[in-house]
Amino acid sequence: MSLSPSGRCVIGLLSAAVGLFTAGCGFQLQGATRLSPRMAAVEFVAPDRYSELQQALREALSLAGSRWVEGQGTPTATLRILRDETGRRVLSVSARNTPRELEVYYTVEYRVEADGRELLPRQELTLTRTLSYDETALLAKEQEEEQVRAVLARDLAALITRRLAALP
Repeated sequence: MSLSPSGRCVIGLLSAAVGLFTAGCGFQLQGATRLSPRMAAVEFVAPDRYSELQQALREALSLAGSRWVEGQGTPTATLRILRDETGRRVLSVSARNTPRELEVYYTVEYRVEADGRELLPRQELTLTRTLSYDETALLAKEQEEEQVRAVLARDLAALITRRLAALP
């Protein structure tokens, strides 16, 4: 089926109107976070540079337009990770005193500095997820817990990136 020239014109005008409306209301596709020029070259200071969070942060900030300064070049900002901690807690136990539910958590404390002053004071973020526990499927539950930790690390990296995008 082909449209007449007037039909194509109407569709074109409707498409343009929808595009203008979504742009005017501040709509942005997820993942389209852009950082300010102040975050163009970031020095990364952390006790464990190879944790899941560190890797997720490097990826998220690179996608947002930042580059890592590791010994060469001059950083425009310094991201200091003060605490990068993950673990689990038992939430409930069965009548035989075996765990039934676990809470997996990931906590990060960080701050951002630039030009000798603090851009973002010490921030603490904690994310948690609840998992059921089955001692008969121990290997599968350990693998599920590792996957949940990786997801929590990516979610924390996304939260930190959005907070950095809000900096002037």
